[in-house]
Amino acid sequence: MRKVLTYGTFDLLHWGHINLLKRAKDLGDYLIVGLSGDEFNAIKNKKSYHSFDNRKMILESIRYVDEVIEEKSWDQKVKDVVDHNVDIFVMGDDWEGKFDFLKEYCDVIYLPRTIGISTSQIKKDLFSVNNG
Repeated sequence: MRKVLTYGTFDLLHWGHINLLKRAKDLGDYLIVGLSGDEFNAIKNKKSYHSFDNRKMILESIRYVDEVIEEKSWDQKVKDVVDHNVDIFVMGDDWEGKFDFLKEYCDVIYLPRTIGISTSQIKKDLFSVNNG
């Protein structure tokens, strides 16, 4: 069984997220998603619209996702890869090169982002609607 691991906040879920999850799952047999916890988001100065528990519930309902684990810090990735016997680590290509240190433990693949959609753009669009 080939295990794949990816990470993200997955707030305001959209088709770009689903596309990433599908492509990640297509690389193996079992997809683990490291989901940024609320406390970790605070450290990163990010505020999610949905709580960790709600984002986790949403992700667990997606057919491509087999397991959701909490991301609590930047430096837990090596431990997660080793502890979960991960074969492939996957991130969007906007992170290109940032996780190459994991190549010592597993394959690292950066997938192209889905064109035309991003959570940042959704938030920006919603803010402009609300603020005229």
